[in-house]
Amino acid sequence: MRPHQQSDDRQPTSAARMYDYFLGGTNNLQVDRDAAAEGLRYDPDLGKIAQANRQFLIRAVRHVAEQGVSQFLDVGSGLPTQENVHEVAQSINPGARTIYVDSDPSVLPQAEALLVGDEQTRFIKADVRDPHGILTHPDTLRHFDVDQPWGLVLCSVLHFVPDADDAYGVVFRLMEAMPPKSYMVFAHVSSTDIDPGIYKIMMAANAKSLSTPVTYRTVEEIARFFDQPGWSLLEPGLVDVQRWQPGHVTDDYTRLTARVLGGVAQKA
Repeated sequence: MRPHQQSDDRQPTSAARMYDYFLGGTNNLQVDRDAAAEGLRYDPDLGKIAQANRQFLIRAVRHVAEQGVSQFLDVGSGLPTQENVHEVAQSINPGARTIYVDSDPSVLPQAEALLVGDEQTRFIKADVRDPHGILTHPDTLRHFDVDQPWGLVLCSVLHFVPDADDAYGVVFRLMEAMPPKSYMVFAHVSSTDIDPGIYKIMMAANAKSLSTPVTYRTVEEIARFFDQPGWSLLEPGLVDVQRWQPGHVTDDYTRLTARVLGGVAQKA
């Protein structure tokens, strides 16, 4: 295990590195750990929320891979950290291919170093707000068979895209490009039923703590991301990530101060 990276006050806080820290990773800076500590003072559940989100991602990707999908595009992936998409997919199909996409300039060199020797996995620097750039990137065209089903992973990235940047249009353009029998794994933080005190504090700290503030959306607003012809949500639908299991919900879960909703959809 590598030691924590040294502090670099010249770099802004990175949501990707903060997420890595909450998951117990070591690819983060002191500025990220300081921001995480400040967030935990406001909401002690932040680490648990990150971990619940990660466990949902693992369960959902495993389920999609079990349906025979062997290529995954993880957009807004952050750093490869604990139980990554490519590892989960390859545990089902050793030949599975994965492309990670992130726009954080600090992520690319670290990610490339972590993926050395894995010819089935690529990492490209691109922005979730530029679907065309992602889909036409040379590595995407070389690494993917775009005519075969693939899994699109948008796990806790769209809440970093405000309505002003056409968040729904971004997702719909990616969905439209996918061939039949493809899947989308999606998670998003929600303002519905969030603890009011925590919500007020987190909104006040939002712009201060993150270079890209979070856009909280209601359950109904999050459900709109799936509202495209030919697409259907798999059971159990859009639910708290702690409760999502393939085909059903579990009642054995811990209610957290903030809600992250997750769902998996398939294209007919």
